[in-house]
Amino acid sequence: MYKQTLYRVVKNHISPKILKKNNRYKKWIYGYDQEHDVVIISKTGKIGEVYEIQGLKIALPKEDNTVKFESNTWEVTSYPKELQRIKTIFDWKEYPEQFKEKWFDYIDDEFKRRDEGFWFKNNNKSTYITGTHYMYLQWSKIDVGQPDFREANRLFYIFWEACKADERCYGMCYLKNRRSGFSFMASGECVNMATISTDSRFGILSKTGPDAKKMFTDKVVPISVNYPFFFKPIQDGMDRPKTELAYRVPASKFTRRKLDTNEQIEDIDGLDTTIDWKNTGDNSYDGEKLKLLVHDESGKWERPNNILNNWRVTKTTLRLGSRIIGKCMMGSTSNALDKGGDNFKKLYDNSNVDKRNANGQTRSGLYSLFIPMEWNYEGYMDVHGYPVFDTPKSPVEAPHDETIWTGVVDYWQNEVDGLKEDHDSLNEFYRQFPRTEQHAFRDEAKQSLFNLTKIYQQIDYNDDLQNTSVVTRGNFQWENGIKDTRVIFYPNKKGRFYISWVPQLALQNKIFTKNGRKYPGNEHMGAFGCDSYDISGTVDNRGSNGSLHGLTKFSMEDCPPNVFFLEYISRPPTAEIFFEDVLMACIFYGMPILAENNKPRLLYHFRRRGYRAYSINRPDKVWNKLSTTEKEIGGIPNSSEDIRQAHAAAIESYIEDFVGYQDGGTYGDMYFQRTLEDWAKFNINNRTKHDASISSGLAIMACNKHRYVPQAEKINEPVNIAFAKYDNKGNISQIIK
Repeated sequence: MYKQTLYRVVKNHISPKILKKNNRYKKWIYGYDQEHDVVIISKTGKIGEVYEIQGLKIALPKEDNTVKFESNTWEVTSYPKELQRIKTIFDWKEYPEQFKEKWFDYIDDEFKRRDEGFWFKNNNKSTYITGTHYMYLQWSKIDVGQPDFREANRLFYIFWEACKADERCYGMCYLKNRRSGFSFMASGECVNMATISTDSRFGILSKTGPDAKKMFTDKVVPISVNYPFFFKPIQDGMDRPKTELAYRVPASKFTRRKLDTNEQIEDIDGLDTTIDWKNTGDNSYDGEKLKLLVHDESGKWERPNNILNNWRVTKTTLRLGSRIIGKCMMGSTSNALDKGGDNFKKLYDNSNVDKRNANGQTRSGLYSLFIPMEWNYEGYMDVHGYPVFDTPKSPVEAPHDETIWTGVVDYWQNEVDGLKEDHDSLNEFYRQFPRTEQHAFRDEAKQSLFNLTKIYQQIDYNDDLQNTSVVTRGNFQWENGIKDTRVIFYPNKKGRFYISWVPQLALQNKIFTKNGRKYPGNEHMGAFGCDSYDISGTVDNRGSNGSLHGLTKFSMEDCPPNVFFLEYISRPPTAEIFFEDVLMACIFYGMPILAENNKPRLLYHFRRRGYRAYSINRPDKVWNKLSTTEKEIGGIPNSSEDIRQAHAAAIESYIEDFVGYQDGGTYGDMYFQRTLEDWAKFNINNRTKHDASISSGLAIMACNKHRYVPQAEKINEPVNIAFAKYDNKGNISQIIK
């Protein structure tokens, strides 16, 4: 049975006593509440349930004035016919006061729902939607008419409202599936905010200029046109403009005739607010001040356009100094990584709410949100807007008199199974309809050096395991802090090491001494590979990580064969901490290490501490062919083309044999997601970006070093057997001298 992880209701996040007291006096304020670490989206002074969506805790308003429709689900309330005839505020002013009095309460209620949100019964469950969501459902016209209520969209709008309320946040970076309705929802929000904002500017960007224009003309403008008169500000220009929608006093109201006849002109206040679009480029909206930037299809910006560069520029349009004055609503599926997806992935990763700086902001300033496809797939929502995850025992009623026979998870899996032989089509399907973040950023198989199908099979398998039961995070330390004694592993949720296997106690810290030198006692069981670095810090603090991998061999010991058991991808504050980390791992497991010697400080650290014998010499050369430095510290260079090719071939072979789906219906035992993802992106011509691939490949080579031993040269020389030669002429043979 499917278990959702998109959100959870946090019980007793706020003390019930404090909650009750503050509700009584309506003391809860819209925005981020630092004391309770929660974003309050209530505008009534009262709060109820606390949701956690993708790491962000959000306090909803306390239930109030809940409406139950006849259908026991969401219904659009009919717009009264008497009001439909009224097109503008000028028309309204012409009506008698008695008529106006009749509709004041109705109009006030609509404004209240727009501001505070709306409670209704959905399948007998009290359900809250934000004011923005209400405006979208009740008053926004989209391509199919009125939008359906969807639980996924409800959570989306709650998260978006929290982004607006949180003064630390620049907006959202939404990773979505295809046809999730984001473009219409963003267009609706653009109109909703613009029609209540004064002296403001609203902007639209997309993957291309024509796409932005189409969003403006086909979505934004129709939504604005179809607003009821009491929500529709005074508009300037054409009813259906192509470039700019302007909410301000139209010049046509101040006619020449009125001025000439000295007729009294009624004072009319306009918003002086505009919505427009820009062509796609790094400097779009540079120098502007925006109240809202709608960023559609941001995962599909292709070179030379760069979403990262654009965001660095447009981010400044949303702030005055340190004060955030505008928000960005960004959403997209992702292209293949080399077609713009890579930059969008970086932006998404930099928007993780769990990773903040001292100012409480993410690296990008945005908050990331991913809603899996099973929550929002067309045709698999019931009449109440809830996803049908599992295949039902009996047919489920869907909107528009349709019936659901299959659960969306089973449907998705059937599609995946049908595409397994077509790798690129499968990865495109994953990107369009992702169930995990990894699916969303799948790369094209034809661009990869290695077997992407097997890599992604393993990634998906690991996701299902949720890794917690397989991989432990922690650090190594010297016992009692005394170096060169015993090394102990301590679990730590923030540790630098990820391990999936620990040898039994008798095999830990196994060292033997020969001729006064320390040797690893478990060399027959496995080895490490390492990509090191020499400099502690860099100018921009963006230096590559140090990377270490441990791999087992086949042995008679109680040890899983051919399994990566350790992953370390980190850059501690100093290089010395990294060196000691690597040394302790080698000593704890009793295994040698093959490291690149073009960055030699790590290997000199080993030699200086008396562990030179732990450093493997390059296996492709015999001892007397090694350089003086290679004899001194060991290691292998990364400059040789033969080594680079052998290194890539080692990873390729390991993936084919031990990663992904295996014969017999099992999967590989490679549990380290970061390494798998690095393999998927590996570029042999630009190895510097792939620390994990470098060290894991070296570990494979270290465990199979016999394959790289050079063959002794064969010298073909004539053999002199030294037999005497005779002249047999005559009766007596004579020796030929």
